[in-house]
Amino acid sequence: MIRWRDPRAPLTAAVAAGVVVLAAAFVKDEQVLIAGAIAGVIAVLVAAASLLAVSLRSAGHRPTAVGARWMGGGAVIWGAGMALRPFTETFVAGFADMFVLLGTVVTAGGALIAADRKLPAKVVLRHISDAYLCAASLFLIGWVVQLRHVYAAADPPAFTLVMLPPMVALLVTCAVIPSVLTSRSSSWLLGLAGTGVLAAMTVAALATGVARLDGGVPPTWTVMLAPVALLLLAAVPWALRGREAGVLAARNVVAMVPLALVAVAACTLLAHLAGGRAERPVSGVVVVAVSVVLLVLVRLFVVSAANVRLRGLVRLGERQLRELAESSGDVVFLCDYAGVVREIGPGVEVTYGYRPDDLVGGSIFDYIHPEDVPGIQAALRAMHLDEDNAAPGACLIACRVRAADGTWRPTESVATRHVGGDELMLVTTRDISDEEALRNQVAHLTFHDGVTGLPNRAYFEERTREVLTGRTSGHVAVIFLDLDGFTSVNDSVGHASGDYLLGQAARRLRGAVRADDTLARWGGDEFAVLVETGGEAQVAVDLAERLVRAVSQEPFRVADRDVALTASVGVAFTEDDTPAGDLLRNADVAMARSKELGGRRVEVFAAHMHADVVRRLELAADLQRALIEQQFAIEYQPVVDLATSRVTAVEALVRWWRGSVFVPPEQFLGPAEDTGLIVPLSEWILREACREVAAWRASSWDIGLSLNLSARQITAPRFVETVEEALAESGLPASALTLEVIEEMLVEDAEETVKRLSELRALGVRLAIDDFGTGYASLAFLRQLPVDMIKIDPSFVAGLGRDDTLTLLTRTIVRLGHDLGLTVVAEGIERPEQLELLRKMGCTSGQGFLVARPMAARGVDSLMRTSLTV
Repeated sequence: MIRWRDPRAPLTAAVAAGVVVLAAAFVKDEQVLIAGAIAGVIAVLVAAASLLAVSLRSAGHRPTAVGARWMGGGAVIWGAGMALRPFTETFVAGFADMFVLLGTVVTAGGALIAADRKLPAKVVLRHISDAYLCAASLFLIGWVVQLRHVYAAADPPAFTLVMLPPMVALLVTCAVIPSVLTSRSSSWLLGLAGTGVLAAMTVAALATGVARLDGGVPPTWTVMLAPVALLLLAAVPWALRGREAGVLAARNVVAMVPLALVAVAACTLLAHLAGGRAERPVSGVVVVAVSVVLLVLVRLFVVSAANVRLRGLVRLGERQLRELAESSGDVVFLCDYAGVVREIGPGVEVTYGYRPDDLVGGSIFDYIHPEDVPGIQAALRAMHLDEDNAAPGACLIACRVRAADGTWRPTESVATRHVGGDELMLVTTRDISDEEALRNQVAHLTFHDGVTGLPNRAYFEERTREVLTGRTSGHVAVIFLDLDGFTSVNDSVGHASGDYLLGQAARRLRGAVRADDTLARWGGDEFAVLVETGGEAQVAVDLAERLVRAVSQEPFRVADRDVALTASVGVAFTEDDTPAGDLLRNADVAMARSKELGGRRVEVFAAHMHADVVRRLELAADLQRALIEQQFAIEYQPVVDLATSRVTAVEALVRWWRGSVFVPPEQFLGPAEDTGLIVPLSEWILREACREVAAWRASSWDIGLSLNLSARQITAPRFVETVEEALAESGLPASALTLEVIEEMLVEDAEETVKRLSELRALGVRLAIDDFGTGYASLAFLRQLPVDMIKIDPSFVAGLGRDDTLTLLTRTIVRLGHDLGLTVVAEGIERPEQLELLRKMGCTSGQGFLVARPMAARGVDSLMRTSLTV
């Protein structure tokens, strides 16, 4: 069931009205004009109402709204003329014809607006001339077929008066059709329906005019054609759709129709003149025919002029293209599909050194590398076989071309077929030698180190993956090598000299490895070697030993000085299905193990090494968490005056309870030092110990505090300020704080260490050398920095009474301390005879398990104002 609000309702109503009108019209032929008038009025009313509704509905789309209003108005005006025509005499009939003509013109304007074409002036002029050619050609064809007989039986002025409005309508219709057919507007279908109404009105006007001159009645179908077209116009807007395709084809047809009609008209006139009897020419027809010929000649002249201009533009474009190609350094030439050169530009002499005349007539294959010839011949054959394709067709050719000096140069060429309509190709060739060299340089820099010239880390990793993937049997080993002490080279002589040293080291290592081995710079002062041992693991170990000797056999000469370096080397072997990443990691772990053991040695990776590294990483994470969760505690080991047995100081020692598990200091202090966590941990120990000792001193107990310093703590940016702040916050006097350093810390970066300790000494803090006697820098340190205390290493105390040499050394250290005015503290007192000997030697103070074990703060409280019985 169709409701009136359904968009199909107008179409259904229009079809129904058309059927009723046609049925009424065919009842009696003598009533055809009246039936046509009635049908026209009804169709006009339906069309006007529908178009008015469409214009209101499509107010947002101007071409649809305005075009519908114009066509609706034109239909009303045309309908008024049709209503007047059956009931008027000659003058009023002419007046009615003017209404019909005006309605036709207004409807044409609506169709143009709906087409929504904005054309340049030249295109508008061409459309007008095409419209005139079409209208004039149709008039001439109609003249030969029918109008000449009507003209012969009618009065010439009356013929002109009656036929002029239909011919004007025909001209208007021919002018509108091209714009509508080539439109892309969404209201294109509305414009096309309006054009159909125009054609129907024109046909009806011509038929009515001929019938009026003959004194008869126009054919029924001509009278009913316009109402039917109007009813279709009323229905079409309700199903408007944008145009999707066919515009190009429509433009081609529109461009050909005028010439086709002119040709048909010319043939019709020639046939009439050749086969009929001689007639007196009619001036109007002659004028129309002559105007058509003149207009065609003018159009032909315009087209010829445009063709000449286009040819000039084409020649100019070809010349500019050739000049552009030659100025860009490319070689441009023409050749056939067999490779014979027909023409070549002068750029070939500049680029390749050949004179153009020497190349014309020769084959391009005489100058192309033999390995590249088959591929180029196949490409040319493929282009020749595909010649029927309408596309221009081109292919990119890369090959090597021999220059006049005999060198082979890489080139890139673009060959384009269908040049000039002949079986020739236009080839543009560019010498890419510089680009190729740049690409090779970039590729080399991507996978090679700029300092040593060796392959870099990326290349080494990729090469390791390739070797492991293609390995069928035998061992593959990776050797990592690190230059011990290289950092001090950069710091002392600069990075430029350090790079020079790396270059020397690379040359030595290259001379030590085999030809099949891959040597690379891994990064910094580290090198890596990939070794295919062929089943003998000892081959890689021997090579590693050679690398150590190559580095350390003689000093490097850098910045006019000799620099002696050693190497730490780690070796890792593949096992079944060992990934490349794991193999490289294992070699790195082995190298780190070698460095930990003092360097200048070779370590072969074992599974426990990786486990140790993992444990150290886990321990470092646990240390960081322990700092946040305050899992650390401080114990204090008393230091007593051996003469009076009174506690004179305490040494703060850190303890870690991970849950309920005690972690020995030797297990976590090393990782804390490596990760840098020793700095915040030492700051916490300093503040807490200073606070506790300050509280004890506030109870009138003259007691001092000793703390051990780490290397990282001393080199921390705000180390001195941190000590000063801890003393200020706790109220502990600076003279009550003794900071201890071990001798090994004075070897590395001694200048900076002495500077920092001197700043502390200036604050009033006491300084001590811990584990005195085990190093070789003790006396030098005493000379550079005034210290207050030396602490004898427990290894000396342990030999008292059992080892005469150790006893003598201990007595010497005690005497040295007395002579220098220093406090001497003996560490590790565990037996009574050790204590007795130390007292006899005159040792000032001591500490150890025999004296007192480390204890918590509340344990120290019980020692207040008491003496220890030992």
